[in-house]
Amino acid sequence: MDQLARRLGVPEAVVIGLGAMLGAGIFVVFAPAAAAAGGAGLLPALTLAGFVAYCNATSSARLAGRYPESGGTYVYGRERLGPFAGFVAGWGFVVGKTASCAAMALTIGAYLWPGQARLVAVGAVVAVTAVNLRGVAKTAAATRILVGLVLAVLALVAVTGVGDVDPGRLGEPGGDWRGVLTAAGLLFFAFAGYARVATLGEEVRDPQRTIPRAVPLALGIVLAIYLVLAVVTLGVLGPDRLAASAAPLADVVSAAGLPGLAWVVRAGAAVAVTGVLLSLLAGVGRTTLAMARRRDLPGALDAVHPVHRVPHRAELAVAAVVIVVVLLGDVRDAIGFSSVTVLVYYAITNAAALTLGREPERKLPVQVLAALGLVGCLLLAVNLPLSSVLAGFGVLALGAVWYGSGRFGRRLW
Repeated sequence: MDQLARRLGVPEAVVIGLGAMLGAGIFVVFAPAAAAAGGAGLLPALTLAGFVAYCNATSSARLAGRYPESGGTYVYGRERLGPFAGFVAGWGFVVGKTASCAAMALTIGAYLWPGQARLVAVGAVVAVTAVNLRGVAKTAAATRILVGLVLAVLALVAVTGVGDVDPGRLGEPGGDWRGVLTAAGLLFFAFAGYARVATLGEEVRDPQRTIPRAVPLALGIVLAIYLVLAVVTLGVLGPDRLAASAAPLADVVSAAGLPGLAWVVRAGAAVAVTGVLLSLLAGVGRTTLAMARRRDLPGALDAVHPVHRVPHRAELAVAAVVIVVVLLGDVRDAIGFSSVTVLVYYAITNAAALTLGREPERKLPVQVLAALGLVGCLLLAVNLPLSSVLAGFGVLALGAVWYGSGRFGRRLW
């Protein structure tokens, strides 16, 4: 079996994690989350989503150190809980994240050229795939540039908006506890990129040391940034205007009396989402490779490029599906759908981590965190919008039926 090259250290792994997370929450999820949670509920929802993500990150890091290969929870589920659990995790990740890739690509188009959003989205998928096919080192280098640009734009928004924050808007009444849970489930979409480091586990140097350091570090940096910008956007716009905004950070700059800088924020949004798309496609390609190796997906996708050491067939196949969805599909509900499938994915992560047993050298009660992560994932998943819950669990059930019938099992491939 061809192996991928180990080229990523802690800094590169952190950068890839930041690139996967920064942008999605700020530019895509804040508005619907504010609509669900209201003024007083947005910050608690963000904190809850961050805590569940931290639990998942702890479990992911422990498992990735034990099983340092491509595939993430698909591999962990197979090894700790059995082939079926692994398949459900891998299937949910590939399907949900493929929808996320299409949503991210269309977001790029909407920011850069609203009248031709689909055309721009296809171009973005092609360009990002070309970068990924050049190797994971190229992916990390490109992501580092994107992260730097995004951080500069977010700093601009925070600095220009902080003087207009009205503390009273942070406590305005809104949704009930169910709204907070719904908002937390949507906001979880913004944190899910931390596991991109784990799905690239076969390409990380010294994974037992690198992954447990990189995952929580990337998550902590992003949570701090999200909390600051949540306070600024909510404090400047208020819950109603934030919930209705298509470009909240651009609106913050305009509200601060600098409408001429709105185009900078829009460009920054496109850059941020491009970074998310870059790492998303890389992660889905690696999970597809892992599933193909075990014949849970067609064996033809089990190939590593002899020069660039990337799963080129898997990445090309994923890109082709994303382009079809971009051209033909309606991905307005993609965030909720993706959140359902990814929360189930991480529920399996925590269930697998519970089988590892307590590690005496750890100060934190890692088994408690895994149990809380498992409960939290399921709780957030079932409190998402009903259409998303039905679609997400329906697709998971369909995959389970197909797996049971042998259509995605070894008997076919």
